[in-house]
Amino acid sequence: MIISPAYAQVAGATGESSGFASIISLAPLFLIFIVFYFLMIRPQQRRMKLLQQSVEAVKKNDTVVTAGGIVGKVTKVEDGFVEVEIAANTRVRVVKSTLTEVTSPNSKPAND
Repeated sequence: MIISPAYAQVAGATGESSGFASIISLAPLFLIFIVFYFLMIRPQQRRMKLLQQSVEAVKKNDTVVTAGGIVGKVTKVEDGFVEVEIAANTRVRVVKSTLTEVTSPNSKPAND
């Protein structure tokens, strides 16, 4: 006969070490989750919190960028909307939650 017969192993043959072995086998999964939390999730939460604070504090004459890529200067602030001047005498109303960047007019550009 070319193929040798295969026999099933008895369940529970490892004894008490199976509980410890299952914890050890899950350790890399926990380690990966911890690394992802500190390298990806936590910094993203900080950025989102900072963006929300800057959107809530937007005021007249701030320069903003919308999610659609429109850049303009704030001319009027309401509860849920912001009026943005994108060109001379061209104003659009934008929902505050679509703002992706808020820059104060007092901030200096880097190395310019």
